Amino acid sequence: MGTYADKKGRKPALTLSVLLMSIGSLMIAIVPGYKHIGVAAPIILLIARMVQGLSVGGEYGTSATYLSEMATKKHRGFYSSFQYVTLIMGQLIALAVLILLQRLFLTELQLHQWGWRIPFGIGAVLAISVMYLRRSLQESVSFKDETQPVQKRGTLKALAQHPKAVFTVIGLTVGGTVAFYTFTTYMQKFLVITSGFSKSSATLISSLTLIIFMLLQPAFGLLSDKIGRKPLLIGFGILGSITTIPILTALGNTKDVWLAFALIMAALIITSGYTAINAVVKAELFPANIRALGVGFPYAIAVSVFGGTAEPLALSFKSGGHQEYFYWYVTGCILLSLVLYVTMGDTKKYSKIETD
Repeated sequence: MGTYADKKGRKPALTLSVLLMSIGSLMIAIVPGYKHIGVAAPIILLIARMVQGLSVGGEYGTSATYLSEMATKKHRGFYSSFQYVTLIMGQLIALAVLILLQRLFLTELQLHQWGWRIPFGIGAVLAISVMYLRRSLQESVSFKDETQPVQKRGTLKALAQHPKAVFTVIGLTVGGTVAFYTFTTYMQKFLVITSGFSKSSATLISSLTLIIFMLLQPAFGLLSDKIGRKPLLIGFGILGSITTIPILTALGNTKDVWLAFALIMAALIITSGYTAINAVVKAELFPANIRALGVGFPYAIAVSVFGGTAEPLALSFKSGGHQEYFYWYVTGCILLSLVLYVTMGDTKKYSKIETD
């Protein structure tokens, strides 16, 4: 998908990614159950999820590239921060749909039998709507002004000429993606199985923290435009390394809703030093001819290996009676990224987008 964006353009790639998401969601919404088509049902479901994975994976690098290229130099951090605003907003909308179905429209049995298909149907329809909106997007000037021939754009050979930038993206992502997945995706389950909150209380706490977390992203992006990207990354690295173990330990021992809210909120404020600006930092590392591939491919590797495995690893430690090991794992990942944050240059000063 990164190659496609670098060869054909950011606009076609963004349109393709949302089309793939629509197809994957529609497949899940209408696929017959195992009782009707046997083993073909899980095979189709797996294919649909792979199509969605391709969509999400391709979306990140292209959208990070597009937002960074379309923004002005003075406000690039601010505008690129909206990538995580929309990401978190999607989580909140999905959560709201689930709550509405659970509490107003369907019984638990109906939701289990067929109601779970409804959100995927809604997602398919919304994706089609977004696809038409994206067709009206303007192509970025950086792509239109690119002088490299098409056959040299978005290739692994061209990417291999920038090994430092590739490893920088991976190093940047490790700590941030583990922290993000821990305090957003995994946290609702953590509050139930470790802290002992009811599912409704855990949902309330997660929803409130995500709303505020979403609203914080532009503020941190704007701050990076004023003081640079590096201070925010270092701030996340230092504070995340110091506070992760105390926060998770306190969370595991509290039964107070507002204390749990405050602890998660503190962790997400710290994590905002990464989430708000990670897209623009990565985009500023690469020239236009391999920017979407350079941002998306190494990022996808880091997220798959570290972010995507955070919850299964946490649950594995939990089932083994050593949940505190996961706290140290998260801290270790943040420390690893901190080393890179300290040694790297500030991409605001040395942005490759300025040379396009």
